Amino acid sequence: MRVIARIDIKNNYVIKGINLEGLRKVGDPVQLITKYYVNGIDEIIISDSVASLYGRNNLFNFIKEITKEVFVPITLGGGIRSLKDIEKALNSGADKVSINSKALENPKFLKEASNTFGSSTIIASVEAKKIGHMKWEPYKFCGREKTNRDLKEWIKTIQDKNCGEILLTSIDHEGTKKGFDLEMLNYVYDDVNKPIILSGGCGNINHIKKFSKKYSKEAFAIASVIHYKILDINYIKRIINEES
Repeated sequence: MRVIARIDIKNNYVIKGINLEGLRKVGDPVQLITKYYVNGIDEIIISDSVASLYGRNNLFNFIKEITKEVFVPITLGGGIRSLKDIEKALNSGADKVSINSKALENPKFLKEASNTFGSSTIIASVEAKKIGHMKWEPYKFCGREKTNRDLKEWIKTIQDKNCGEILLTSIDHEGTKKGFDLEMLNYVYDDVNKPIILSGGCGNINHIKKFSKKYSKEAFAIASVIHYKILDINYIKRIINEES
């Protein structure tokens, strides 16, 4: 089971919020990423949290520098809006890109990206919020804008566009440290035929145990528990190995 660090960046700082709101600075991205790499993280997802909202991506040079010292797979997200953006990300040292807002605006873009760069390079990022009984809606612009789409139907769509993985983030659980949104995951799981990275809500080791027990073939992304030193990466990996 892959343990993935999620690094959201705004104005050159790692930031963290609750439900993707109330963002506050938690540290220097170079220091944190290097620390997590040394401590044994399997992968890192780095995202410009406001890139899509403002139609930019400022992290290409940052990725180029960090990949000189960090040798685990790195995904770049935020502001990926064209094939040229993907090419720049990969040429900067990223192994994959995650795409959310642009895919919601133009689902065909996922297929174009997968056909051009290979499906293993393309992660479809889905940020979803519960809007009713057993009903979730994908959002764009880092949880800021409704799309009026149904989560289950959207997952079917992005799979048809041949993405390599799905990064599924629960807006309701993100930053709360109350546990992964297993209700949402369970709701869509039988319809998913791509590897899943579940993100949002991890607050203690029991949350990881609960996830790994049922979804041992999938991966999870964490932020708060490592940013705030609640859990150590080596400890997390040891517990996962003991549970498997």
